[in-house]
Amino acid sequence: MLKGISPLISPELLKILAEMGHGDEIVFGDSNFPAASHAQRLVRADGQSIVALLEAILPLFPLDYAVDYSAALMVYRGDAEPKVWSRYRNILCAYPDGDKTLLTLQKPDFYERAKKAYAVVATSESEGFANIIIRKGVVRY
Repeated sequence: MLKGISPLISPELLKILAEMGHGDEIVFGDSNFPAASHAQRLVRADGQSIVALLEAILPLFPLDYAVDYSAALMVYRGDAEPKVWSRYRNILCAYPDGDKTLLTLQKPDFYERAKKAYAVVATSESEGFANIIIRKGVVRY
């Protein structure tokens, strides 16, 4: 164990976050996301929700200042957006460069982007359309 690091962050996930460089993206997939078939590097986070993981990693993970969005989501075609999206906004807004718009991508575009991401984290998130991609920024000293 390490001080100041959430126990939700596995050693494997911590390694992935540390390896990522500026502009690299990481996908947090819900329980229905085809994580294994889309991942260059797959990290299992069974039993974890995406909200809890974002709350755990964002104190350690700088968001990218160089893009016009905080995160990317998969387009939802229902009447109202998924409830988890507002939770994502609230979490992201607490961090530098997290108060930007959320980019929405059509399903095929989201999947293609996921295939190019540095890693995919497979979670047990049960809410539909909860998949999210975040992009790493620069650590400023």
